[in-house]
Amino acid sequence: MSGDSEEWQVARRHRGKTKKTKIQVSLNEHLMGIHLSFVIEVINVMIVFFPIDELLMAASGIQHFQEKNRDSLVSADHGLNCSSPGQMHCVCYGLGSFSSCVSARYQLAMLLLLLDALKIELSDCWVFDPVFSSGEKDVLKRIGLSVLTENEEGKRQVDKPTFFYLMHCGKALYNNLLWKNWSKQCLTEIIIIGNSFCGMKERTIDREFNRDYRYISQIAAVCMESLLPCPSHMIDVFSDTAVITFPASGLDKLSDSTWVNSPEPLYKHCVDLEIVCKDKIYFSL
Repeated sequence: MSGDSEEWQVARRHRGKTKKTKIQVSLNEHLMGIHLSFVIEVINVMIVFFPIDELLMAASGIQHFQEKNRDSLVSADHGLNCSSPGQMHCVCYGLGSFSSCVSARYQLAMLLLLLDALKIELSDCWVFDPVFSSGEKDVLKRIGLSVLTENEEGKRQVDKPTFFYLMHCGKALYNNLLWKNWSKQCLTEIIIIGNSFCGMKERTIDREFNRDYRYISQIAAVCMESLLPCPSHMIDVFSDTAVITFPASGLDKLSDSTWVNSPEPLYKHCVDLEIVCKDKIYFSL
C-alpha cells in the first residue's frame, strides 16, 4: 500500500474558498485505502496459516467441479448452452461489514484467494450484502469485484458453472438458491462454499426443517459435502464450512416427482428468517 499512500491524502483547504466536494472525495479515498490495507494484511495472514493449495486439496469437490468444467469445453452438447462453457463465475452473498468485522475481512481474503486459485476473473465475481456501506462498495469495486445493486435474496438462476460463496448465511438464502435452480440441469452446475447442510439439519427440529426449508431437506442426503480444514485460531470464522456439490449420480437417486412441484418458499411460519428481504430497507453509511 505504500506506493498508493499519497493518493489517499486528505485535500487541504485552499485560501479564499473551500472545495467541499474535493475534500469529501479525498476522505472517501483515504478510508478506501485503510479498508484495502486491512484486506491485504489479512490475505498475508491467510497465506501463512491457511495455504490455499492445502485448502483445495482438502476440498476435493472444487477439483472435481473444475475437471467437469474442463470436460465441458470439448463437449458438443453442453446442457445450459453457456456462452463460454467451462468458465466459472462466482456469486458471494452475506459477506458482512469487512471494515468493522475481523471475521468478514478473513472471509473476504479467503474469497480472493479462492478466485485466484480457481482462475476466476475478479469481474466475474458478483457480491452483495445489504450491510455494505458506500465505502465498502467502493473498496470492492476498486479490488475489481462486481457489486450487485439489488437484493436477490439468493434467487439467482445459473446459466453457466457458478461457485457460490455463502459464509454463515441464513438457511433461507440457501433454500432460495436451491429453489431457483431446482432441476438436475442447474444443480450440477453449482458449487457452494458455506454452511454444511447436514449441520443445518442436525441443529433444526425435523418437522420445522422439512416444512420451512424443503429444498435443503430434500437435497441434503444426496449432495456431496467436504468439510474445509480450519486452523484452531480461525474456528469462529470458518467453523462448519463445507464445499457442497450436486453430482448427477446423487440427484438421480431422487424420485421424478421431486422435481415436478417446486413452489417458491414463503417462510410463513419462520419467526427469525436470518436474512434481509429485498422489501426491507437497510440503512448503511
